[in-house]
Amino acid sequence: MSIAGGVDKAFLRGEEVGCDAMQIFTKNNNQWRAAPLTEREIRAYKTNRQRTSIDPILAHDSYLINLASPDKDLHRKSLEALRIEVARAAVLEIPYLIIHPGAHLESGEAEGITRVVEALDTVLEDPQASPVMICLETTAGQGSSLGYRFEHLAAIRGGVTRRERVGICVDTCHIFAAGYEIRDQRAYEDTMRQLNGVVGLDHVTCIHLNDSQRDLGSRVDRHAHIGRGQIGLEGFRLLINDPRLQHIPMILETPKGEDPVAADRRNLAVLRSLVGGS
Repeated sequence: MSIAGGVDKAFLRGEEVGCDAMQIFTKNNNQWRAAPLTEREIRAYKTNRQRTSIDPILAHDSYLINLASPDKDLHRKSLEALRIEVARAAVLEIPYLIIHPGAHLESGEAEGITRVVEALDTVLEDPQASPVMICLETTAGQGSSLGYRFEHLAAIRGGVTRRERVGICVDTCHIFAAGYEIRDQRAYEDTMRQLNGVVGLDHVTCIHLNDSQRDLGSRVDRHAHIGRGQIGLEGFRLLINDPRLQHIPMILETPKGEDPVAADRRNLAVLRSLVGGS
């Protein structure tokens, strides 16, 4: 949900489309810095949150952040920006901050993973730090992006000292584009076995529900409306009826188009129509 006009406005938009859970940016996602949240903004945010009962709330970090970058200046700026993101999520009492692992920029996957681990250790080093959990998102694998294999996420989480504060966010479009099939029962179960065996389903803290414009294994990140992409309805029916995942918040990142409210309502309606369906 957009935070245009203030973070508190996201709840009004979420209520309009019928959200149960919601994801927001806590600042402009295309800028490094942001003015500190004022007491008025925080009060308005908490008031609207309580009134609408939308819960949980998740935050996504800025797209500028790249913890895997070998460029020292970019890595330093990314580290500081992540600190700010965690602090803002803590002030707003948001339990999960979703981040992309980053791109190694041809320096090699192993080196990129090492840099991400070191960055997360730095951010999470304070034992009195906030309770915000950082969630590593699966990626489609475009360019030199890390996270398109479950093994990448397991290596990062396994390398972090305070791994109890690191979770996993599974994006359906991303894993499909990365080559994980979910369109039929057998393939879906195989992908879930891989996810559980490599990462552990108990570490999956949130799921992004997005269809994919591109086909299986394309390594191209292009989201589509639910049921109107290459995944189709069956993959989503299997996922949202999976009892192992029913306690996990699921978030839409589908295209908004010219009428965002209508688009979000339609995608939510399609997903809810699949609950319990055969």
